[in-house]
Amino acid sequence: MPDPAIAHARRGAAFTFDSDSFLQLVENLRHPICPETSTIHAPSFDHAVKDPVADDIAISPEARVIIFEGNYLSLNEGSWAKAAKMMDELWFVEVDFGIARDRLVKRHVKAGIAADEKDAAKRADENDLVNGKEIVEGRLDVHEVIVSREDDSWRPEKQKISES
Repeated sequence: MPDPAIAHARRGAAFTFDSDSFLQLVENLRHPICPETSTIHAPSFDHAVKDPVADDIAISPEARVIIFEGNYLSLNEGSWAKAAKMMDELWFVEVDFGIARDRLVKRHVKAGIAADEKDAAKRADENDLVNGKEIVEGRLDVHEVIVSREDDSWRPEKQKISES
């Protein structure tokens, strides 16, 4: 891990994640299930404190389908690539960088990560979109690409769903 100040400023970059531990988790999940197989625990992420929570998600031996979601699951680099090659299927959600930037700015302000839209835009431009470029340019071949588009008919208020 580089300098802690750099790591904090670049939160969310691939190097700020423990990819070796993720690889170990995937390897553990790929072991054959037998009578003595025990529950495996995976980390979660606490958005309130903006940090991972170790061993927060219990995966019982009876689980047959595991779905991971994350920015670096198809990154062709080190432990990320090794873990990706153990997946039965690998999907990628593609989004236009302009749309992603707009979404990030709104999310950063709403989550209190940035004080205002100006600060949120700076963070998106200097960190999140840099990470996104790394992901797109260093992506492995995947089984499916899902294109994310803006569609007002899917907004919560159009669906009569309240956002919490």
